[in-house]
Amino acid sequence: MKIVVCVKHVPDIQSDRQIADGRTVRDGGDGTLNELDENALESALSLVEAAGEGEVVVLTVGPDDAVDAVRKGLQMGADEAVHVVDEAIAGSDAIATARVLAAAITHVGGADLVVTGMAGLDGLTSLVPAAVAALLDVPALPLAAQLEVTGSTVRVTRHLDHASEVLEAQLPALVSVTDQANEPRYPNFKGIMAARKKPVTTLTLADLGLDATLVGAAGARTEVLEAAPRPAREDRVLVTDTGDAGVRLAAYLVENQLV
Repeated sequence: MKIVVCVKHVPDIQSDRQIADGRTVRDGGDGTLNELDENALESALSLVEAAGEGEVVVLTVGPDDAVDAVRKGLQMGADEAVHVVDEAIAGSDAIATARVLAAAITHVGGADLVVTGMAGLDGLTSLVPAAVAALLDVPALPLAAQLEVTGSTVRVTRHLDHASEVLEAQLPALVSVTDQANEPRYPNFKGIMAARKKPVTTLTLADLGLDATLVGAAGARTEVLEAAPRPAREDRVLVTDTGDAGVRLAAYLVENQLV
């Protein structure tokens, strides 16, 4: 079984976000593998380990720094990595990004199963998985809390507000997993050393046969009209504890109808 895991290199959510020309700056050196994509990697690695055979390919799209995301995937145990990097991709929205991912998956020979995280922590749109599935013309089973593959059938369990449901599809298929699916492993020293010998394939739009007008700002279905840093809060109330801070805090919450 061949599994392709789509991952994203995102700005560190603990750092200050930088915006330039309506876009998030992604080459500031403080990026990291999207935390929710670690659950996707763990799911893929666990499936291959349980089957005793197969391969996991970790795939990302982004600027030069984005290679760090797939290198983390290799350290966790993926067999190989693919990094699509091209200046024309800058400014792509979810749909344009999905085009590149789908083309890259096709370029590497397709996959029995594509696994993604449920969202990117920078945008939180959750649109890319379904769009990739549509472009590949395979079933999409989103927001899986449990994932298993038996023969040629993939089965997922989804937890809704007041119920759970089980979905099944025939491979090939695409599954996005939630952070409830598993506890991602930490790369150990052996994995980190082994990752140095694993291949990272770099691809461009030309390699994928994609026209530049289909990606970037030119191929985006959405347009950013304005973007600015979040203004500093000016209505903060500092309560110094003199023994009655709890009472004063409760009074403040009641007064402002926050409880």
